[in-house]
Amino acid sequence: MTSVRRRRAAAFFDLDKTIIATSSSMAFSRSFYEGGLVTRSKALRTLYAQFLFEVGGADARQTARLRDALSELVTGWDVAHVQDIVAQTLHEHIDPIVYQEALDLIRRHQAHGRDVVIVSASAMEVVEPIAMLLGADAVIASRLEVEDGRFTGEISFYAYGPAKAEALTALANERGYDLESSYAYSDSITDTPMLNAVGHGFVVNPDRTLKRSAHRHGWGVLRFKQPVGLRETDAARPMLVTVAAVAAVAAVWVIAATAIHRREE
Repeated sequence: MTSVRRRRAAAFFDLDKTIIATSSSMAFSRSFYEGGLVTRSKALRTLYAQFLFEVGGADARQTARLRDALSELVTGWDVAHVQDIVAQTLHEHIDPIVYQEALDLIRRHQAHGRDVVIVSASAMEVVEPIAMLLGADAVIASRLEVEDGRFTGEISFYAYGPAKAEALTALANERGYDLESSYAYSDSITDTPMLNAVGHGFVVNPDRTLKRSAHRHGWGVLRFKQPVGLRETDAARPMLVTVAAVAAVAAVWVIAATAIHRREE
């Protein structure tokens, strides 16, 4: 007789407005401004590019324009300084805005033996420590290049749209996940490729456009309403200070994801 080993399933979660009630960029922006990383003139140029993006729509031209402005914003940021700021503010900004419903879902998937993967257009330095705080098993996020301890402004991988689904599929092949038995959660229609990549897609707090798309694709619809402060016992593993210190490098970069989310609301 030949025994067939059942492949593992995973649960893939978007971060902004799916796990947390706001965007990670908004959560950290004040601390970065107060820390001197964001000047008034650069902030205004970035906001103008964001305005054009929202008015013009999330097409290739406007997306490129916003990416250029955000790349300019973070160019030259000193990594050590960023680490210092974030180490002092991570819990202050993130702990109170986690949705209780998302946290319950994460724990439920883990109780059923599924890996939890955070998938976000935010920078890896933002997402990874939040994922550790939540007890996630893996992270897919955008990657910014560093040279001589400073950010160059170059983006080596932008985890947005189809790129999320491609990275998700690559991780599934690497870890042996059965995508047909896996789950995905997102509040944004731009994550359609990710939701279609798994057997069980769910939209969170959808607007009318996303809700219509959910009905068309057969995705479930969830409503998250209750942000809750994380307690020490909520984390599946302890938060390491050294990991917290590397959080949110170029947090303002993820305004791009925020703008896309707001465009769909």
